[in-house]
Amino acid sequence: MNLFADIRALVTGSLDTLVSEGVLPDGLDYANVAVEPPRDSLHGDMATNAAMVLAKPAKSNPRAIAEALAVKLGADPRIESVDVAGPGFINLRLAPALWTGLVEGILSDDAYGKSALGAAKKVNVEFVSANPTGPMHVGHTRGAVFGDALASLLDYAGYDVTREYYINDGGAQVDVLARSAYLRYLEALGQEVEFPEGTYPGDYLVQVGEALKDKYGDSLVGKPEDDWIDDIRVFSIEAMMDMIRGDLKALGVEMDKFYSEKSLYDTGLIESAIEELRSKDLIYRGTLEPPKGQMPEDWEAREQTLFRSTAHGDDVDRPIQKSDGAWTYFAPDIAYHYDKVKRGYDEIIDIFGADHGGYVKRMKAAVSALSEGKVGCDIKLVQLVKLFRNGVPLKMSKRSGTFVTLRDVVEQVGADVTRFVMLTRKNDAPLDFDFDKVLEQSKDNPVFYVQYAHARVRSVLRKAEDQGIALTDTPNLTDPAELAVAKKLADWPRQVEIAAKSHEPHRIAFYLYELASDFHALWNKGNDNEGLRFLQEDHAASAAKIALPRAVAVVISSGLGILGVTPAEEMR
Repeated sequence: MNLFADIRALVTGSLDTLVSEGVLPDGLDYANVAVEPPRDSLHGDMATNAAMVLAKPAKSNPRAIAEALAVKLGADPRIESVDVAGPGFINLRLAPALWTGLVEGILSDDAYGKSALGAAKKVNVEFVSANPTGPMHVGHTRGAVFGDALASLLDYAGYDVTREYYINDGGAQVDVLARSAYLRYLEALGQEVEFPEGTYPGDYLVQVGEALKDKYGDSLVGKPEDDWIDDIRVFSIEAMMDMIRGDLKALGVEMDKFYSEKSLYDTGLIESAIEELRSKDLIYRGTLEPPKGQMPEDWEAREQTLFRSTAHGDDVDRPIQKSDGAWTYFAPDIAYHYDKVKRGYDEIIDIFGADHGGYVKRMKAAVSALSEGKVGCDIKLVQLVKLFRNGVPLKMSKRSGTFVTLRDVVEQVGADVTRFVMLTRKNDAPLDFDFDKVLEQSKDNPVFYVQYAHARVRSVLRKAEDQGIALTDTPNLTDPAELAVAKKLADWPRQVEIAAKSHEPHRIAFYLYELASDFHALWNKGNDNEGLRFLQEDHAASAAKIALPRAVAVVISSGLGILGVTPAEEMR
């Protein structure tokens, strides 16, 4: 059930009729014809821009198109009134029976709001992908929540989604991890150790050192690094990934697949990806132009193996192999995405930290080249999180000594609050997270406001059950405040599709806050008007009044489910 889609179908069908009657020319593209809520609710329930967007291709006056279209729309029993405004905008007011039917539909359809938009297309959402060198920090938290919510949103909209974590275990940082773990191993054996600059001194490696002692005893003491580094590297990475999986689980995130960067090396996968590009004449030997702006002191012109990424929208071509034959960091990334293409994904979504902005164009170019433009690639950058406590910036963590971890956040405010707050801003906008304010019970706290709306409905239902009220799915909608809530419920399927198309799960959080606001306004109006109260002396009247809040709870529960937040049964 999707009222906006139904009325848009009415609009396009009416346009087809005008074409068949010769009022409009054949071959018009309706792609930009929209049916949306009007900017001012006083103008009606829905509005369409059809006449405005079709005037130029139809070579006609938009007002004339609007007036002809209005006649067709007004003949439909679902339309109570049609108004042509300004140069050709059309405002529609729907028949009251549609709002009654909407609530009945929500209460009888467990899938209300779900969409077939994705048509089961395969989408790979890669997110978090933190280096396995320590616990996840608050920046990873935002990326994890955003990625998980986006994956849930796409699943809700009919896509076949895979959540994937790319383990960066092929670079120099994991050697540093192994050396740091070895120092903790020596410490566990009673030795005094110092951590040289560049190693990882965090106490999260203390347990790894103890585990190494249990496994190896003192057999590694005094041995050359070459004798122990491979084993300790593997051991430490596994320990860190266990920690990261635990962090993600505490946040309510479960990956479908973990993919090791190291698996790309010495297996021919990198070479295969590069040969695929070479076969398309996209690999060549050349010398790059000097970088723009201030020249790095160590820059020198040298011949390298380059990927002709400019042929697929990049600003400059990119090195994939150094002059000494070693792969650049970009080469395994190309191979990894080539593997995604080979696995049959229709779309690839990468979620990176804000510091990876320089990777966007080159990665999109690689996917475009490897798939011959058949696989879409969207890269979302997640901005930083600024932490506060009661308005004061917070920079330190007792646990790590240097940064605030994901566990610090979840343990202090809970996973539900953490997840919702992380989605109250668009991913590429900075986010302020105040530990005290996110727990406030006020309208200014969107987490509380939405949860409170759901808890209020559940409270009404418990009281109705105690009073023996037999529920009905047919509502009694008489007041503008009730209709405002119903109209917001009608917008749910449309908002789901908009959010899914734009890859913006924060839109769901915004929608839920607006729905909660309309519901609380109705509740407060009932404090002064007994006829609007959900529980009345007459049980039949109560059952009809309760239908609307029941529908509100259904939609809030669905929306919170997308965000990975548990609906509140009661507020404490």
